[in-house]
Amino acid sequence: MARWNDELLEWLKPFLDKLGHKRRRQMCPLYVAGLIGPGERKSIEPMAARLAPNRYDRLHHFISAGVWDAGPLEEELAIQADRMVGGTGAVLIVDDTALPKKGKHSVGVAPQYASALGKNANCQTLVSLTLTRDEVPVVVGLRLFLPERWTGDLARMERAGVPQDHRQLRTKPEMALDEIDRLMAAGVRFGTVLADAGYGLSASFRHGLSARNLVWAVGIPKHQKVYPADVSLIFPVAGRGRPRKNPIPDMLSVSAEAMLAAASWTSLSWRTGTKGPLKAAFAAMRIRVADGPPQRIRDKGQQHMPGQEAWLIGELRVSGERKYYLSNLPANTGLKTLAAVIKARWVCEQAHQQMKEELGLDHFEGRSWQGLHRHTLMTMIAYAFLQHRRLGQAGREKKSPARPASADPAGRATRRRRRPHAKATARAMSALPHQAAMEPLMKLPK
Repeated sequence: MARWNDELLEWLKPFLDKLGHKRRRQMCPLYVAGLIGPGERKSIEPMAARLAPNRYDRLHHFISAGVWDAGPLEEELAIQADRMVGGTGAVLIVDDTALPKKGKHSVGVAPQYASALGKNANCQTLVSLTLTRDEVPVVVGLRLFLPERWTGDLARMERAGVPQDHRQLRTKPEMALDEIDRLMAAGVRFGTVLADAGYGLSASFRHGLSARNLVWAVGIPKHQKVYPADVSLIFPVAGRGRPRKNPIPDMLSVSAEAMLAAASWTSLSWRTGTKGPLKAAFAAMRIRVADGPPQRIRDKGQQHMPGQEAWLIGELRVSGERKYYLSNLPANTGLKTLAAVIKARWVCEQAHQQMKEELGLDHFEGRSWQGLHRHTLMTMIAYAFLQHRRLGQAGREKKSPARPASADPAGRATRRRRRPHAKATARAMSALPHQAAMEPLMKLPK
């Protein structure tokens, strides 16, 4: 317990230095330890009852009412995440996660689609950004999305303490681009941006990533319109009337599903899961996305002109389900690389699940904008600390003498299988203290 306690305080030091007041420097490690420690509920009252019964008011004030700026801590989290997993081989995953909620007074709560549930539910939705490399995710951004029924009710936003600059309706792709700008300004390094079809269907989101000179791979719906890569612009000669001022494509756009209907599919494995290699069939071709300016094309009315050239990738899963993706990866990228890139997004979903099940991401019981975002920030810091421990443990194991290879019945040497991500993180969490060890909690900073 003493080693874990000292390690947490040492790791939190750059965060605490940015908090200023000594009361805040005391409450931050207390809150983070409460999130990491045992207990069914990770809301303020039960955490205070377990760890510091006489400090409930201070802990509540720190999260819900204290006057301090979260920006410096968010910047420090970005720095620590980049130090752990950043680099040209890292990917930045854009997604969202739902926090189911009862009632209607908690900020942002409304009936809306919850991806984790696969249906509409009364919930809060957080736009999420996760930095990951070698299947080690660190969540670096969680921002509350406000539905129109909230942005259209000024009194409701006033009661929840929504800041003035967040009271206008913003789409999730717009919020994600703002978060990407924040992380890039903080010096976070990554090679590719990944997102699901909820973001990939937005042409402005894809254009925004390209305008920032970012490499991206995003999901799209099967009805997304595309052109063949060799589409040309022509000026058809009309039999009568004035000549056409603007060119039109020499062929019509078709859906992504139709474009890959006759493609050849190749079975590939992109990584090893707990039950063996994960496999699916993939197909890819170069296309031009139909997301250029709208133009009247023949008798089809307004149609989008050909945009930038990109990869159209199809995935045929074992269940028979088909998924489609777009990517601006270079034209010489191989199919196996394309498949590995688009399938790297799975770790963010696992991170969301672990933050809810282990760290109480969805346990906050307050109603305010400020309280919710401070709780999510403390949860991200706690999760980053666990990944710091995981990487440190992996480094120590790597430096330790190698175990002798075991042999199978035929006498062949066998290697130890690599531990999957979920088990490795669970092992890091299992090293954390139990309730009895948490009672004399920690040496709080002065």
